[in-house]
Amino acid sequence: MSAPRRESVAFTVVVTVLVSLCALLMLLVIALSGAPSTLLVATALAALPVGPLVACYLWLDRYEPEPKRLLASGLLWGAFVATAAAIVVQGIGGLAVGVTEEASLAVLAPVTEEASKGVFLLLLLWWRRAELDGLLDGIVYAGMVGIGFAFTENILYLAAAYDGTDSLGPGGTQALTTTFVVRCLFSPFAHPFFTTFIGIGVGLAVTSRAGVVRFLAPVVGYCLAVVAHALWNGSTIYGFGSFALVYLVLMAPALVGLACLAAWARRAERRMLTVALGDAAALGLVPATDIGWVTDLGARRRARAHARDQGGAAAERAMRDYQQAAIELGFLHHRYLRGTPPPDFAARGQEYVARIGAVRPFIAFPGQVVPTR
Repeated sequence: MSAPRRESVAFTVVVTVLVSLCALLMLLVIALSGAPSTLLVATALAALPVGPLVACYLWLDRYEPEPKRLLASGLLWGAFVATAAAIVVQGIGGLAVGVTEEASLAVLAPVTEEASKGVFLLLLLWWRRAELDGLLDGIVYAGMVGIGFAFTENILYLAAAYDGTDSLGPGGTQALTTTFVVRCLFSPFAHPFFTTFIGIGVGLAVTSRAGVVRFLAPVVGYCLAVVAHALWNGSTIYGFGSFALVYLVLMAPALVGLACLAAWARRAERRMLTVALGDAAALGLVPATDIGWVTDLGARRRARAHARDQGGAAAERAMRDYQQAAIELGFLHHRYLRGTPPPDFAARGQEYVARIGAVRPFIAFPGQVVPTR
């Protein structure tokens, strides 16, 4: 078994075991948090922002969609492993140090929660580095972990609000509605946003040639995630005295900045892929005339529609396979040009070239006729 294959198996085993064990713990915690009807309502409300948030990150990830199993693993890690680890560590830390509830929320929670979420990204960096091609991949995986964490945490907060076991008063529908508006409508992106700093650090570590950057980037990303999380939690306790003001002054500008960074990173990926595939074409690895049809998202959609109109579903699948293989070759060749190729660079490159060669005779772009098999 090759080293990359062993690392992939190790990652799968570790994540599966931890998710399974922590899922049992978190399901027990949730079951003890309220009556079945309360938990059903809390779960349904907590699930409402999950779909739109996931869709936003998948939209960013359209050039080279990450493996669905890894994306699902990120969600499950956040929902079970990160939440369970945070609860256990915060409980032990609170008993050992004797911190107040306010200090726990403002200091202990950001430190432990960002660490528990960030471990998944470090495992990717350690064992599945080949799946990380840069900044955008780090942002996407961080977002998945944050969405999963927020989902489970929101169930607990919503159930506590309805039961009256939090600080919002006697509970009931009014407290539940207030918590839902604050956590699920106004700030569902909070946890994905905090953890994105770690994702950015991991993305920089993958693409950097400098050893010090590869080491420090995730560390700095974690520190920034903790600071952002602590500012958000702490300001709602000690700060401006108004959630709306905190939201407008702190959260909204930071979110806009992150959205701009993600949009820039996606445009940068197109430019990078065009250059990398141009160099690959000069080496005879891919036809130069095809580059525009795989690096421009609008052109990709038109090429797939043309293939479908000319040859049906089979032709469209062939076009998708070709475009995906070319994109993956582009990312891989870019890392080669930067001097940061993965250990299995040669084997993966040969695989992509073989896929391109096998499919290319059976596809045609707009203006051409799809060949018959």
